[in-house]
Amino acid sequence: MDATIRTERLVLRRMGLDDTDFLFDLFSRPEVARWSGAGKPMTERAQAVERIEAQPGRAGDHPACGVFGVEVGEELVGMALLVPPPSSGGGARDDVEIGWHFHPDAWGHGYATEAARALVDRGFSAGFEELYAVTDPDNERSQAVCRRLGMTDLGLRDDWYDTTTRAFVLAAASGRGSDQ
Repeated sequence: MDATIRTERLVLRRMGLDDTDFLFDLFSRPEVARWSGAGKPMTERAQAVERIEAQPGRAGDHPACGVFGVEVGEELVGMALLVPPPSSGGGARDDVEIGWHFHPDAWGHGYATEAARALVDRGFSAGFEELYAVTDPDNERSQAVCRRLGMTDLGLRDDWYDTTTRAFVLAAASGRGSDQ
């Protein structure tokens, strides 16, 4: 599968060490970091390097999966992912997650929905039967993106990340979702 995805306004491409400064800036912001991982902002640039270096492992073995930088023009505005989420308790699952994190300056422009739609198309084209989105129970912005995609709210779940999340699912048979 092509490593680059193009939409009307965006380019999604694999991230590399050249993106370290952007990733550090993104996840050093409390308003972004609170929705990711441990929920704490990055404090050292080395944390961004580690995160970028871990991305191939995070993406898993399927060629459709990946962690993508999202560009408008040639400027990174966020990241989006199509990855297997870590199962709570370490059990084996075949789930695939779509997710996104955007710089606050890029919020409100529809970039998360557009990037997520591109990953939905990629995932279903690759043969995945269902795609999940896993959000913090309080992350209303991401939940709104899930609804715009036509995802079904599964409520609070403990299936992934060893924590309680609000999960959403979209089945391949339901298509690309709505344009609400």
